[in-house]
Amino acid sequence: MATTRTPLRSLLRASQLLRSRHPWNCTSRKHGWATTPRRGLATTPQRSNKPYYVTTPIFYVNAGEDYSQYRTQTDLLMKHLPLAPHVGHLYTMVIADIMKRWQVLLGNTDAQLLTGTDEHGMKIQQAAIQAGMDTQAFCDMNCRTFEALAKAANIDNNHFIRTTDPTHRDAVQYFWEMLQHRGYIYTSKHEGWYSVSDETFYPQTQVQNSLDPSTGKKRMVSIETGKEVEWSSETNYHFRLSAFKDRLLDLYKREDPFITPTSYTAAVVNGVESGLQDLSISRPTERLTWGIPVPGDDTQTIYVWLDALVNYLTKAGYPFPPGQENTSVWPADLHVVGKDIVRFHCVYWPAFLMALDLPLPRNVLVHGHWTMNREKMSKSTGNVVNPFFAIERFGVDGMRFFLAYRGGLADDADFDNSFIIRDYKKLLQGGIGNLALRTVGCARGNLRSYIMDARSNKLPAATPEDLEHQEMLEQTPRQVAELMQNLNPRAALQETMSIIEKTNKYFHAAEPWKTPKPQRVIYNVAESLRIAGILLQPFMPGKSHDLLELLCVNTSDPSKRAFAATAYGSDPDYGEGVKKGILFPPLLTEE
Repeated sequence: MATTRTPLRSLLRASQLLRSRHPWNCTSRKHGWATTPRRGLATTPQRSNKPYYVTTPIFYVNAGEDYSQYRTQTDLLMKHLPLAPHVGHLYTMVIADIMKRWQVLLGNTDAQLLTGTDEHGMKIQQAAIQAGMDTQAFCDMNCRTFEALAKAANIDNNHFIRTTDPTHRDAVQYFWEMLQHRGYIYTSKHEGWYSVSDETFYPQTQVQNSLDPSTGKKRMVSIETGKEVEWSSETNYHFRLSAFKDRLLDLYKREDPFITPTSYTAAVVNGVESGLQDLSISRPTERLTWGIPVPGDDTQTIYVWLDALVNYLTKAGYPFPPGQENTSVWPADLHVVGKDIVRFHCVYWPAFLMALDLPLPRNVLVHGHWTMNREKMSKSTGNVVNPFFAIERFGVDGMRFFLAYRGGLADDADFDNSFIIRDYKKLLQGGIGNLALRTVGCARGNLRSYIMDARSNKLPAATPEDLEHQEMLEQTPRQVAELMQNLNPRAALQETMSIIEKTNKYFHAAEPWKTPKPQRVIYNVAESLRIAGILLQPFMPGKSHDLLELLCVNTSDPSKRAFAATAYGSDPDYGEGVKKGILFPPLLTEE
């Protein structure tokens, strides 16, 4: 193994990097911090007034595709482009986007959302070879599909990172050098079961023999993911993960749960308590060339998961120059991840950060997987959902609604087109859409006058049913806010939709079309639609906008569509010129 840099050389190189990325003048020391790292450089305090920062994982640009099936590059370009991402990627994006948009709704308009692509590692290297393409060109092509998916799904991301970005490479190498300087990296021979698909080593206790159904041959696979593993023996760099056992356990015990839902915590705690092995964090270049080189050692490539995790810091401005730590969005307020990568985000990532005294992400929101007929989606079985086709068929907000309303956090959820059609017709068409049509129809052009009567207390006397409905409208936004605070967007959406369900029942029972004085009922129903429309904005930004437009809620004043405006009776200015409109047209096909 090549001679590595001394701590002094590493710090000199890091100093040059910071000076090139963040020009600054050090007034306290003649030579800056080239000889000794200052604790202030590596640590940013927890701030309550920083922008809210939420992330998705960065997605593998090969997304599990078998590129050997494409005979020519033209065939690959024609057939592959819409296939790389799957519905699981879309679900993660949507959940993260909902959480970001919710913060904007609360008034945190500088909230930040990061997504992107993971473009290094053995899987990418092999996939590019299978495709007969230059590896960077392969990454460029596939990256565009994930950018296109974010756009198609109306994801309001502020940043899209690629691990092949030069700024990310610099951040990763600096991160490595700081770990090395602090004594957390050493070289050793590593033997174990390696999964190319999972890009990770597994100990003997986490693998088992399995029968390959397609060949009938036995093979060794990961118990956790079911992916094939191979025995590997190599000399590489290791991170002293075992040194962080107690600190990690303390993290999991804190009153504000680090991992949500908490049902995932037990498995993480059990894994840490049973003993942490030091982590292999590099691969020999003879096996892996497509990645970020280990600083000062051209015989080793940085382990893809260390590389990938640092992306959250890269877009936060890492490495942080002295005096500017508090201007960063770091720490992340929320990482949204699938349950298959909990170990990386809840064990490895906090340990890396602890090693450098960097603040930890505040919460990790874990979600389950999507299944079909209760079976895991797999391209080999042909039951993978193409998210582009689904969005085209059901509409972007139809898909966003279904994923958020039915998607699992603690559990997996089953995907079926018939489920989407059912929810679209019952909850959206028959719920929101029908209620809006009936309200405008019953108002007979008088909605604005009813709203003005409410403002001047001229509505007919309230019945017990009217008061009960008003109380529901006053309580539900607070309940939705509490659910979102507890990182449960699914329950928050279901609670929001309960407004529509209860309002339809109230409307039907009151029969305002039969009474000579329908003003209070119509006003309460209009308030129900207005409040629900505001709360639905993070979930269905397009359709909620259309609903609020239908009610003529002021668009030039953002406060009229903010969370504070969900207070009952808080907006006396809407309803002028209301006309009927179709919010949820029939689907093109119901098969």
